[in-house]
Amino acid sequence: MAARALLGADAPWIDGRSSAGGQAVSRKNNQQLQQDSEACRRLQALVLAAVQRDALFFSAALPRKIFNPLFNRYTGASNHYGAHIDGAVLHSRHPAQWVRSDLSCTLFLAEPHEYDGGELLIREAQGERRFKLPAGDMLLYPGSTLHEVTPVTRGARLASFFWVESMVRGAEQRQLLFEMDMALLQLRRSAGEEDPCVVRLTGTYHNLLRMWADT
Repeated sequence: MAARALLGADAPWIDGRSSAGGQAVSRKNNQQLQQDSEACRRLQALVLAAVQRDALFFSAALPRKIFNPLFNRYTGASNHYGAHIDGAVLHSRHPAQWVRSDLSCTLFLAEPHEYDGGELLIREAQGERRFKLPAGDMLLYPGSTLHEVTPVTRGARLASFFWVESMVRGAEQRQLLFEMDMALLQLRRSAGEEDPCVVRLTGTYHNLLRMWADT
């Protein structure tokens, strides 16, 4: 993986607390790739190119703005991030813009067998959910979610993280549009693009998007 070659021990890792907000700074204990480094710029371009060509990401996030991707490492004594909620509005350097964190994104860059612990633990009303995905897989979840990274006890957990300001601000509306888009995708495969129901439901999807979206 091209990204892994830029995230080795010689990469310009710094204290992750340098980018933490007031609530998170006392809970954050990891390393972060220096933002103004060449390695970080190359990795940002890789990640942004990947998500911008991913139709599933677009359907789920309906992105209006994307915070410039950042990269972290959990290993050794810098091995966890306590429970926190991400800041509501964050300043992205490239391009210089404020981004409302409707969605938080974690892109896993290390394989699960390469480290112990390091689960992304998300606390929901229904209970806790733990995620430890294969390298290259990404999780999107509401920016308002209480979450943490559990301690890494062996190896190194590598990931990219960033935020999305969606064209559709409401999480429930985004979810409905995503479910409708996925159902339409299946219907097109079975009935064909010209099926009258496909044409009408596609119009309904876009009319709902037109009603709810800000650009």
